[in-house]
Amino acid sequence: MNLNRDLLRTNVARDQASMRISLDGRLTIDSAPALRIQILSILRQEQLANLIIDLTDVPHMDCAGIATLLEMLKISRSCQTRLQLTGLHDRPRYLLEVTGLLSLFESCAPATSGSA
Repeated sequence: MNLNRDLLRTNVARDQASMRISLDGRLTIDSAPALRIQILSILRQEQLANLIIDLTDVPHMDCAGIATLLEMLKISRSCQTRLQLTGLHDRPRYLLEVTGLLSLFESCAPATSGSA
């Protein structure tokens, strides 16, 4: 059994020149390396116009998760693929905001929020 897969599950859906990777679990130092490998493989094998990372079911993200998202943003830009984040919860969103990194990412849907 692969413990990292138990920490973060992925579901990949393709629609023409776009791909959506829906994550379910915690994006942390334990799960980020496997996600990195999966997304790198996709970006190297596919010519995509858009890559959407759906974080709706990711309640927790640490600095390793952020580093992985930043690396994927850099690589996707070099591949001329638009990377978008969707479904950011309060805590992961806050982490991106306080580090000043949220503005680097495109959002393709309103983020979820627990307060106004």
